[in-house]
Amino acid sequence: MSKIRNIALFAHVDAGKTTITENLLFSGGNIRTKGNVDKGTSQTDFLEIEKEKGISVRSACVSFQKSEFTINLIDTPGHIDFSSETERALSAIDGAVLIISAVEGVQSHTETLWHLLQKLNIPTIFFINKIDRSGADVELVIDEINKILTKNTISLQKAENEASDSAFVSNLFNENTETNIELIETIAEQNEPLLEKFLDDETITFNELKTNLQQAVHSCKLFPVLFGAAKNEVGTAELLDAIIDYLPAPKAENNELSGYIYKVEHDKTLGKICHVRLFSGKLKKRDIVYNATQETEEKIAQIKKVYTQKYVDIEDIESGDIAAVTGLTKAKAGDIIGRADFERKNQLIDEISLLTVKVTAKNSADAPKLLSAFQQLSDEDPALNMQWLNDLRELHINIKGEIQLEILTEILKSRFSIEAEFDKPVVIYKETPAKAGEGYVRYWMPKPCWAIMRFKIEPAPRGSGVEYKSEVSFDKIKQRYQNQVEQTIPKALKQGIKGWEVTDLKITLIDGEDHEIHTHPPDFAIATPMGIMDGLQNCDTVLLEPILSFRTTAPEEMLGTIASDLTKMRAEFGNPQFENGKVILEGKVPVATSMDYPIKLASVTGGKGKISTQFDSYRECALEHGKTIPYRGISPLDTAKYILHARNAL
Repeated sequence: MSKIRNIALFAHVDAGKTTITENLLFSGGNIRTKGNVDKGTSQTDFLEIEKEKGISVRSACVSFQKSEFTINLIDTPGHIDFSSETERALSAIDGAVLIISAVEGVQSHTETLWHLLQKLNIPTIFFINKIDRSGADVELVIDEINKILTKNTISLQKAENEASDSAFVSNLFNENTETNIELIETIAEQNEPLLEKFLDDETITFNELKTNLQQAVHSCKLFPVLFGAAKNEVGTAELLDAIIDYLPAPKAENNELSGYIYKVEHDKTLGKICHVRLFSGKLKKRDIVYNATQETEEKIAQIKKVYTQKYVDIEDIESGDIAAVTGLTKAKAGDIIGRADFERKNQLIDEISLLTVKVTAKNSADAPKLLSAFQQLSDEDPALNMQWLNDLRELHINIKGEIQLEILTEILKSRFSIEAEFDKPVVIYKETPAKAGEGYVRYWMPKPCWAIMRFKIEPAPRGSGVEYKSEVSFDKIKQRYQNQVEQTIPKALKQGIKGWEVTDLKITLIDGEDHEIHTHPPDFAIATPMGIMDGLQNCDTVLLEPILSFRTTAPEEMLGTIASDLTKMRAEFGNPQFENGKVILEGKVPVATSMDYPIKLASVTGGKGKISTQFDSYRECALEHGKTIPYRGISPLDTAKYILHARNAL
């Protein structure tokens, strides 16, 4: 496994990620000519919409060789609307390259990506691209990295002739150059024995320095900085060497099978293709594989490596490697396979979408096709959270932003031959109990049925989710029926009395009874939503709205305008910070009031202002600031109709 590197490239959109991928493939001798993003000929932009728009909307994995090393490289989307793809890739890799434009510097999505990499402790190399572009300022970008992202950087190169076509890089750290004192000191500070040698003015060999730098990078104590201009093939060969030298190899475990499906795609010939990172064990053709997420078993049909858009059959995949498999027809992106504990189960990123939208087919005859298309798309991106409301004949999905809707429109047209329309996106609110109370249900008519329960419902701290317990003995309600209640609670909380998912509450089953003769298996599953909704009505609920943390940077003369805008958006922010003619404001702002603000800020500041945001939390909001929606489907509060519907009698 020491000869494998599982890495991903991350960047804010338009930082040059896909062009760098082409250069890495070219530098490794794996393609004869480099593709071009603008011409739609790059190796990792394979969807028609990606070729047309010149942006990546899906992650793409490509394996290639560099000498005796195998590089499994994931090119991730740079636009925040497609961050679900990016977030899943994080759990498949051992190292990352974070690309930053030498002109635009640290941008909004760069900060978000950096926080995710830090959260998962992924060793990272910074690559400052586009040093040839007019306006490139490497020192300013390094200063931004040190102030906004991390101070623990170490520049292994120097950019020369920046902001011109003759820009190039010179190495500051290799055995053929005299390593400067500052570099030696930075590396030595990470290792006490080495620091003592440095302070005692003893000789330190290059190999000692390199070994200690590797260890510091692997433990996320230092982050190398490299430079380049991918368009002109400057710096990318050195980047490839640094990936091999400083990013870690996978840990090989040969225990019971454990893996992660980080990407799913559909091929007309091969069917569903699951891209798998294996953490332990071995996977062979025709193996029966347990999908722990779906709780199903399926047989592997084929195992393939993806080499520059070509699928190459292989017999097996070893622990630590990445490959594509077919045969797992029920799998979805984000699924865990194998019965062993998944190594990074606690590090998976929660996929949070803050907007929901209704989708309809322009031609009503295409409605079944639209539903089928989104079932397939939801396998590829479960964050869509597709909901088909059969009673209303409505299809709803969750999204990240408006650009995603444009792309989905094109995908539905080109891939599924469906013309679709999307309603205006709505912010996803939640609700939580306003006070403690009780819910009661007596489901004993029309016979045969018998399920009686009393629930205690209490508010819980923000972000705590749902806690359920039972204080009722199995003598009063048999264990199998109590299991039904616990399994039904999540479904019962999908919609509250204001139409939104209910969270941050404690539910306790405090009383109830079954009947030896009249109780039937589904009775307690039918009764639970009625009892819960009765309790929520008695408690009343308050709305919770999604809140973003933000950081704005703009010319200091814009402070008054920006502060006024933020106040109107119900933002909370601290005292302004002034730096080099710019003003920085940090705080929190509701999603509902700030969705269009990045565009407005760029407009009022002539493109000189920027805002970076990331999801912070859900907070209480006044009813007039939020939005309530009708219960979709038949509400459990309409007990007579709900019971008939639940018993398939309508």
